[in-house]
Amino acid sequence: MQLLDRKRALAIAPFWRLGFRPFFVAGALFGLLAVALWAAALHGLINPAVPGGMLAWHRHEMPFGFGLAIIAGFLLTAVQTWTGSPGLSGRPLIALFGLWLAARLAWFFPVPLAMLIALQLVFIGLFIAQMARQLIAARQRNNYPILLVLSLLALCQSLTLAGLVQGDDGLQRRGVLAALWLIGVMLSLIGGRVIPFFTQRGLGRVEAFAAHPWLDRLLLACGLLVAALFASGHNLLASPWLAAPFIVLSALHGLRLWRWHLRGIWRVPLLWSLHLAYAWLLLATLGMAAWHLGWLTQPSLANHALAVGAMGGLILAMMARVSLGHTGRALQPPKAMAWAFGLLNLGALIRVTCGGGWLWLAALCWGVAFALFAWYYAPMLFRARVDGHPG
Repeated sequence: MQLLDRKRALAIAPFWRLGFRPFFVAGALFGLLAVALWAAALHGLINPAVPGGMLAWHRHEMPFGFGLAIIAGFLLTAVQTWTGSPGLSGRPLIALFGLWLAARLAWFFPVPLAMLIALQLVFIGLFIAQMARQLIAARQRNNYPILLVLSLLALCQSLTLAGLVQGDDGLQRRGVLAALWLIGVMLSLIGGRVIPFFTQRGLGRVEAFAAHPWLDRLLLACGLLVAALFASGHNLLASPWLAAPFIVLSALHGLRLWRWHLRGIWRVPLLWSLHLAYAWLLLATLGMAAWHLGWLTQPSLANHALAVGAMGGLILAMMARVSLGHTGRALQPPKAMAWAFGLLNLGALIRVTCGGGWLWLAALCWGVAFALFAWYYAPMLFRARVDGHPG
């Protein structure tokens, strides 16, 4: 039976054998293109006719187009390891990826708005169904919080799209910002597992980092509370009492970073990139606390610290590491990836600290970072594993 399964897996073209391959390549290219289009629109160079305008498109596509693609690629691959059952591959993977791609293209074609919305929701619905099928069948209760966060993301996308249909800017903002902070919860969930593990392995450390389940649960609870406050509209107006959950999140993220820090990480690009990305998550929560306390003039700075620094940074670092491991290669990225990690963090810094006149430079840093990933990693992801494994 195992021999038969292996032959079936090897009969599938390498690019379609696991979810990380198509979603990492396409997600990176889409992230590059989407930010370039948004920067061009902001500078008046283009003005495509998209439903709700380019701001509505940008708001929706960064979390639900770019972010969700990489989340899907990672989770559809990781669930195979977690459950011991084969991950999505072959024609079912092609179909799911095709839905994601059609949902991205539909914004720029004269399709009915109902079809645009259906494509968005069908993709996330099928993705969640696939994850639920494998996790529930394997009784992976420790991974049920991931299903919860994904389901809440689907609700936030529905809220955002309802705002698009109704022309309600406030509803769109509530849905998108709640989704962004839910992605922050996902970064915390996944980062809390992989960053200490990768750090231990990357530095040859024998002793594992101590587990603190209470810290993980508190981070999850506070993160969900923050997302709920955004969805309800409460976090859209500054209020000193709303600084409390962000202060708690800041303390917990800071504690994690302190526990994970070892001097040797700064010699290893695959490690310092992960730690810096997680540090942006800490900065985002500190920024929101400062805004609610009246110490920061606009929450957009904190939200972009999360979107560009934390989400973009952790996505790039995770793709660079996961792609090597799952293609059977040594954990030594191309040397240019250190520049990619540095450029992405520089772009995040520019976006958060500089005025609107510098947005083009932040977009350029982001674009070059993901272009470097695509240039060096796409050939790996189109080829079979170097160790002969069918994955």
